Amino acid sequence: MKFIASLAILSATVLSCLAQSGNVRVTYDNMYDDPNWPLSATACSNGVNGLENKYPTLGTIPNFPFVGGIPGLTWNSTLCGTCWQLTYVAPGGATSSVKIFAVDESFTYNIAEEAFTTLAGSAGVAAGAVNATASQVAC
Repeated sequence: MKFIASLAILSATVLSCLAQSGNVRVTYDNMYDDPNWPLSATACSNGVNGLENKYPTLGTIPNFPFVGGIPGLTWNSTLCGTCWQLTYVAPGGATSSVKIFAVDESFTYNIAEEAFTTLAGSAGVAAGAVNATASQVAC
């Protein structure tokens, strides 16, 4: 009985830690699937931290179409060009992850539909959004 109580406490602790370590909402936008979409039309266009001189279009980014907008990124942000691992746990328990290259601002982690489909499958696309975890990773 003590083992079950300990396990319940441990589970509650782990779940509360996960809730504090990057739970996010992930959506998609077909704009990020267009390889010809100019970086000049994103928050990471120009300025000291701009990306358009290095990547004139989304399709020139090495991990295209795994690109999108992230919360907190604004014009000329130091978050431009950072990479984020998004991890989704499906209702059946299967886990999938994608690494996204940040190019734009958004209230959610708003990514290309192809990247979203890789992350959450067709059921996720049908729902339009999923909950996931996000962590900054090396590009």
